[in-house]
Amino acid sequence: MPIQKLKNYLDRNKVRYEVVPHLTAYTAQGTAQSAHISGKEIAKTVIVNLDEGDGRRAMVVLPASRNIDFVLLKEMTGAQRVKLATEDEFRDMFPDCEIGAMPPFGNLYAMDVYVEKSLTQDDEIAFNAGNHRELIKMSYRDFERLVKPKVLEIAMSVS
Repeated sequence: MPIQKLKNYLDRNKVRYEVVPHLTAYTAQGTAQSAHISGKEIAKTVIVNLDEGDGRRAMVVLPASRNIDFVLLKEMTGAQRVKLATEDEFRDMFPDCEIGAMPPFGNLYAMDVYVEKSLTQDDEIAFNAGNHRELIKMSYRDFERLVKPKVLEIAMSVS
């Protein structure tokens, strides 16, 4: 069960969290709608390739209602190239998760995590729990304490 690794980690670190079940959804906006939570309040996890040739991948965490500004991300990370990773490129990195439902805990998968600055202004963060049927809702402070993400302004509004 994908959520178990994450729950164990949160429990070991004495983090209070809520599991929010919802109808199966495969997009962040669909998840927000199904869970009856605003798209601005759901964090989506996007995997990117930084400097393609060296195989460096990172998680970008941003509100479901926004998209990555690749020019800003490239500038802020100092990467020569930045592009979305394909599912085939990252499928094996998250064996305990359904594809596309990875929680934003790069520290559990040896990945850097870049968080859109606007998420830091919320008291809580909600995100996929490793599957397409459950969210985890927890304090942003606890998330930041455990993950230690790099906070950047790297998102643009969806047109």
